[in-house]
Amino acid sequence: MAHAIRFHETGGPDVLRLEQVTVGDPGPGEVRVRHEAIGLNFADTYFRTGLYPAPLPAGLGVEGAGIVEAVGAGVTHVAEGDRVTYTGSPLGAYSTERIMPADPLIRLPDGIDCETAAAMTMRGLTAAYLLRRIHPLKHGDTILLHAAAGGVGLIICQWAKLLGLTVIGTVSTEAKAELARAHGCDHTILYRREDVAERVRELTDGVGVPLVLDSIGKDTVAGSMASLRRRGLLVCFGTASGVPPLDAMQLAVHGSLFVTRPALADYIAEPAERDGLADELFGHVAAGRIAIRVNQRYALDDAVAAHRALEAGRTTGSSVLIP
Repeated sequence: MAHAIRFHETGGPDVLRLEQVTVGDPGPGEVRVRHEAIGLNFADTYFRTGLYPAPLPAGLGVEGAGIVEAVGAGVTHVAEGDRVTYTGSPLGAYSTERIMPADPLIRLPDGIDCETAAAMTMRGLTAAYLLRRIHPLKHGDTILLHAAAGGVGLIICQWAKLLGLTVIGTVSTEAKAELARAHGCDHTILYRREDVAERVRELTDGVGVPLVLDSIGKDTVAGSMASLRRRGLLVCFGTASGVPPLDAMQLAVHGSLFVTRPALADYIAEPAERDGLADELFGHVAAGRIAIRVNQRYALDDAVAAHRALEAGRTTGSSVLIP
């Protein structure tokens, strides 16, 4: 029997249960994947709490890596025995094995193991579209990055240096500041002690930055807007502190700003675009230009503790579940 984490009602981490499940044979366009590692993402908590609705009972998790054990009719881009990774719906990655659509699967190149892949596919592709698709950044630009010591943040810090960008990163502790700086963050702001917008203005000679990458949401949106230069872009790509209220008039007050709330799914919906971003990401990782920090590992049956740590802000870098 296979095992999976499921929840029958929304709520706190305690609603998660490890259950035995039956995994059959894949149908047309489907595969059976045996997981070797599973990505743990803050967005998983949104499904568990009901912020992102899902029919109940439900599985959890949208990112994993492992081995293709069987393929259904019509599947041609992966074969039995392939090492693969994926990110995206449907829910159910928190499992030892699963049946899933074949389309999201990305074949892993040599040199990238499944644990690294599970820790970086969503985070890495997010960093890829934020830096390569959202805004025409140029060498010498300065950006503000919230949660610079998180899984996405550490990848962005490293990738930004490859692009010749200066990164100002916000963090909660000096330990996280040190970690961010070790991965290429040029300036760190301890947001619990310092005024973020004021420090950004100091570091940019009063001009502000052209781009803010904000995964926090409600608690940071005001400071993010105040940190932007005239006609700057605020990218709200996460809502760790809740959905930010946006007053359109404030965009004018702060200098005719732009704002977007992107979703990774819309930047990898087309296979060619997804594969292009993945190839660039995997190339940097395989060559050692970007290091993936797996700082927390949890057993699958310890998902409750993993979610508690995630929500309490006790994690850095990437976290994975091991089946």
